[in-house]
Amino acid sequence: MDALEAFPKPPKISEDDLKKAREIGDYRPVLFEWYKYVGSLCVFLAVLRRDSPALRNVPAQEYSALVGLLNRCARLMLANVALSHKGFFGETTAILDRCIFESAIKLIWLCETSESDRFRRFIADGLKTELEFKGKIEANIAERGGAALTIEARMLRSIDKYIAASGLASAEILETKKLPDLASMVDALGHDRLLYLIGQKIGSHHVHGTWPSLRMHYLEEEDGELRPRDHDCPTHVNQYVFVPQVVLNAMSAFVAYVFAQDGEAACFVSFFDSVRHEINAINKEVVGNDFELANEV
Repeated sequence: MDALEAFPKPPKISEDDLKKAREIGDYRPVLFEWYKYVGSLCVFLAVLRRDSPALRNVPAQEYSALVGLLNRCARLMLANVALSHKGFFGETTAILDRCIFESAIKLIWLCETSESDRFRRFIADGLKTELEFKGKIEANIAERGGAALTIEARMLRSIDKYIAASGLASAEILETKKLPDLASMVDALGHDRLLYLIGQKIGSHHVHGTWPSLRMHYLEEEDGELRPRDHDCPTHVNQYVFVPQVVLNAMSAFVAYVFAQDGEAACFVSFFDSVRHEINAINKEVVGNDFELANEV
């Protein structure tokens, strides 16, 4: 059976659906369906077994990192679906979108960069904080003469579990070179810095609660003053376009990295490109003349 036949079926957007979107000037309902679909495709890839005959022999730790990132993208996308299906929670979906973007870029970097230690650096990066925390707990225990609190013992067991699952010893974690920041990853992948500015820096406004984020989602002008905004923030139409594009790129990088046969990977990539084409076709109507020269500034 063709592997693509097992994929979830794409949404059926009728001409009546598009006509209604044009009439009301709101394409979010149709793009929402494609956003949801990309999330479901991501779920499908995340549950592919490492021992599948279609896949090459990817080391277990590498594969765990990749499917973990895929699953994170999928679950956060589906969380956004649950949040935004009635048009609200735009302030929250913007936060999750930034998280999805970062995970997708890291996945692409892991699959496409030529650095031999990239997976080790990725896995060790988060564990360095865990080791610092472990050291602080152990120092507190030592100050009591070796008596550990119940909560401390529990936290130490939890940290040791994460370290054991990594396949790295504590010394290896501390000695591993620091993971590059996301800007460096985007640059290494050959993208213009604009992608980083849009996906990460502007997205960070919503994570950190900067002034632009407050003004956009949490304040509104009333009687000449800025007052708390009501719970009426829509998810912006661009969110249903940008995030699926980045996740589709991540899925393409994943299949190109793990599939044993280039032809099979190319089949999946071609399918993802067809999904991207459908999203872009709708988005062309959304943007209208946005990318034409303006008559005035």
